[in-house]
Amino acid sequence: MTQVPYLRVNITGIRAAAGTACATITSVIQREIQSGALPAGGRLPPVRVLAHQLGVSKNTVQSAYDELAARDLIEARNRRGVFVKAEQGTSPRPPSCRRPATPDLIKGYGQWAPDRISNAIHLGKVFIDPELLPQEQLSACFRSVLQSPGLKSFYDAQGYRPLRTAIAKRLVARGIPAEADEVIITTGSQQALDLTCRALASKKIATENPAYGIGKMLFEMNDMTVTSLPVNPFCELPLDEWTQRIATQRPSLLYLTTNFQNPTGYSYSTSELMHIADLSATYSFGIIEDDWGSDMLSFSEYRPPLRALCGGYILYMNSFTKKLLPSMRIGYLVADRAMIPTLVNAKRAATLANPLLEEMALFEFLDRGYYDSHLKKLQAELDQRYHACLRQLEATMPEGVHWARPGGGPLIWLELPEHIALAGLTSKLEERGVVIADTRDRFFGAPHLHGFPIGYAFNNAEKLAKGLAILAETLHELI
Repeated sequence: MTQVPYLRVNITGIRAAAGTACATITSVIQREIQSGALPAGGRLPPVRVLAHQLGVSKNTVQSAYDELAARDLIEARNRRGVFVKAEQGTSPRPPSCRRPATPDLIKGYGQWAPDRISNAIHLGKVFIDPELLPQEQLSACFRSVLQSPGLKSFYDAQGYRPLRTAIAKRLVARGIPAEADEVIITTGSQQALDLTCRALASKKIATENPAYGIGKMLFEMNDMTVTSLPVNPFCELPLDEWTQRIATQRPSLLYLTTNFQNPTGYSYSTSELMHIADLSATYSFGIIEDDWGSDMLSFSEYRPPLRALCGGYILYMNSFTKKLLPSMRIGYLVADRAMIPTLVNAKRAATLANPLLEEMALFEFLDRGYYDSHLKKLQAELDQRYHACLRQLEATMPEGVHWARPGGGPLIWLELPEHIALAGLTSKLEERGVVIADTRDRFFGAPHLHGFPIGYAFNNAEKLAKGLAILAETLHELI
């Protein structure tokens, strides 16, 4: 039998003496019943609940209820509670109210759904194949942390200090200026971008076009003024056009992904990075650099990010999410020490802090050397998939289709002839069990590219080959 919710009653002026308390409870409930505030058939608070609320004995509350029953105002119903008396045969019911108005949410953001086609080959995912991720080693680190006497009861809003120290040391070894006090641990790199936007005094941002999709949604949902800067993976950045747009619209912050931009896979040259730094100095805008993909590149050295070239004035964000476990949402933001208090308070305003257990487990993972050994294996496997993807594209794609060669990262941009309708291609592929990414909403205004990314890192060799074969067959039919 469904329990009927009880009516909440506020009773003030209770005195210590039991007789006085009993009289007060009786008087207040009688008044509330007679005024209609406690409707007929409504359930009163259980004796023990009201006694605990008022700080009196259960006998005191029971005496008040007995007196109210004697006045024919309430009745006890076997094993169901005490109710405001109603007409004979009336069923107990909760109080009714008019339907409240619903919150007026931003329109246009209600279509998200996880993988709508099960068992399909997803060629558009930027994630890494779960089979390549170190789940057993991570599990061992979590078990170790849970057994550790050092597990703390309270959090550090800036993030677990040993983890911040480890991250700073790793960055310095790569030539990227950082100290533990300049690192903020975040829920993935997405929160790093979110709290930076929260902390901006002027809500005017510039970013790449096409853009990182969830970042674009963040800017739009927060009603930020966006300056779009075109990126084409097949040619150099149009820096003259960038300069003109920045000079005209004067953004306060530039958000860019300097290595393996999502979704084009483009990586900036050193001369382009230096030109952007010069623009920052000329037009007085800050820069936040998303370096999510630089450690998806093989060989002994990483491709230098902008912060390595220009020092601590660049806000720098990165994440362990895609390289370790997508469900383990840990990233970080590095900033000049003077910015840290404002940025940490922006984080506190959003989430207070992140789960300490995950931060401690990640530190353990780094400290044991697991991350470095994992990256070597991951980089080697991604290299194989990258070259296998290129070979199959060369061998199977029809004339008129071309693709970028990013040299690493998790994706390759595939550009199609203009006469091929992306919606029609998407539909035909889904009929054959292959899903590609719809990037049309990644552009500001009319798209200047006509294609989509191939996420070669997500599928194993067999699935990747099958998915690309179906894609090539479908494109041959359409062309």
